[in-house]
Amino acid sequence: MNDDVNPVEALLVVDVQSAFVRGDGAVPDAARLLDRTADLIARARRSGALVVHIQNDGAPGADDEPRTPGWELHHPILPGPTEVVMRKAEDDGFEGTSLANLLTDAGVRALAVCGMMSEMCVLATARTALALGFRVVMPHDAHATQNIPAAPGISDAVPAATVSRVAEWALGDEVEIVPRATDVTFTALPSPVR
Repeated sequence: MNDDVNPVEALLVVDVQSAFVRGDGAVPDAARLLDRTADLIARARRSGALVVHIQNDGAPGADDEPRTPGWELHHPILPGPTEVVMRKAEDDGFEGTSLANLLTDAGVRALAVCGMMSEMCVLATARTALALGFRVVMPHDAHATQNIPAAPGISDAVPAATVSRVAEWALGDEVEIVPRATDVTFTALPSPVR
């Protein structure tokens, strides 16, 4: 864990959609996650950093199927040159999208990743960002997932907090894990977004 964090030029807000933060499908402690992600978004906006809301297009019948209530992004969007929505159909926010080009064209070299689910879309997106050469900061208290139910003969139930920590660990020593979202600082984009 790193307590001394250099600023980042972009924030990736992964799958903070209604299906995962409200009702029976909400992640444990969804209110905390929403508080942390809202704070990150507000501070990124104030600094002039790029905010990318990544929105998952779930399969037909899924809780996040496009154009259903569960698919809607939870946080309000302020569309403009430094805030965009990027839709995806895979776990990895880069796969099949123009996310890499968007970040590169804007001159982003460092980014923070938050959202859901820790061991799926957050992990996959952070891993690809690292592979593409971006510096990646992940605030521990700003990503979340579901509890993993027990699997008879395999394992007991695994608490969501443990799953999230394992996802961080799986990223290796290249990712900068920080304890709190408030540890992340932002700076303005070096280039205008086209």
